[in-house]
Amino acid sequence: MKKYNSFIMLLCLSSLLSGCAESNILDKIGLTTLVGYDLGTEDKMEITAVIREVNPEFQSNVEIITTENDTSKGNRMKANRKLSKKITVGQMRVILFGEKLAKENLHYYIDLNLENANVSNGLYMAVVEDETAPLLNYKYENIDDIGQHIFRLLEQNITQEYMISPTLHETAHDFYSIGRDIAMPIIKRDEEHIEMSGIALFKGGTMVSTLPVKDSFFVKLVRDSFKSGFFETNLKEEEMPPGLLKKPSSEIPIVFDAIRSKRELKLIDASTPEFDLNLKLKARVLEIYPDVNLGDPELVKKLEKTISKNLSNEISRVIAHAQEVESDIFGFGEKYRSTVRNSDLTKEKWHEMYKNMKVNVDIDFVILRNGVFE
Repeated sequence: MKKYNSFIMLLCLSSLLSGCAESNILDKIGLTTLVGYDLGTEDKMEITAVIREVNPEFQSNVEIITTENDTSKGNRMKANRKLSKKITVGQMRVILFGEKLAKENLHYYIDLNLENANVSNGLYMAVVEDETAPLLNYKYENIDDIGQHIFRLLEQNITQEYMISPTLHETAHDFYSIGRDIAMPIIKRDEEHIEMSGIALFKGGTMVSTLPVKDSFFVKLVRDSFKSGFFETNLKEEEMPPGLLKKPSSEIPIVFDAIRSKRELKLIDASTPEFDLNLKLKARVLEIYPDVNLGDPELVKKLEKTISKNLSNEISRVIAHAQEVESDIFGFGEKYRSTVRNSDLTKEKWHEMYKNMKVNVDIDFVILRNGVFE
């Protein structure tokens, strides 16, 4: 019994000591949750860091510090001189890049964070319209922690499959792969809100173009497979099969969700090169306006074909734009390299071939018989 009581006392003492140690550690460090990179003056690096400080009572305070120096470590030293606590990066969740910097080259910044053992490979990366410093330093009325807010914004849009996933690991993979380029979400400030505004397309480490945010659905369809998802498109009156509309309308908005997709990419001609891209989609029509005649199974089949053609045209448009700016964010080059033996493919060689690539897009869209039909 005495041994048992002694064990309990030691256990309680250990818990108290560990609790004190944790308080002392949190009392001495500042947790960097987000870092924004911008072009500084005279080729310097400007960094804006969002730092959470926790006091012994576990109350937190958010500091936002902007510094400018020749190196990342130099910026950290400058930031440390402005704080009473040592800055750490182990809790960093987001890295943002100013648009001007992204148009220069992000190679150095990808390597910088990839080689830092304290930085998680799962953190998100995104581009900011204009510069990161004004977006992060703005005094928002309803946002207390800008770092956490932007992390949650990216996380929920990626989780719900509204946006492509841009983790450090995925970005580094795309950058170093022959036959694939980087794509990142773009965010901007709109008055008191921060919102997704598009997708940044890269050639190598340099941002070369953008796509509007609505095109993220098409980009994700070609790059990945959907497990859920939600999408809205507009069908033109001339696209609709006869007899489907109950009353004339110049445009028919249609919303579908519960999307399931399967992607098959096949190289059919290595010399051009030419690919067959087959996409099979199943989705539930959630909403359609104006009223349409969906009681006839034959008309439903015609609607499926109409949506298939619409999606095929949109995907072909997005691929054509990416080809025009020589940004293979879809990984066609990876498929080419894995299919063609001894291709000796290089990034430069593939970008030249990519411009003249041909893709035959075939969509098989199936409406799940629930939702609007019930």
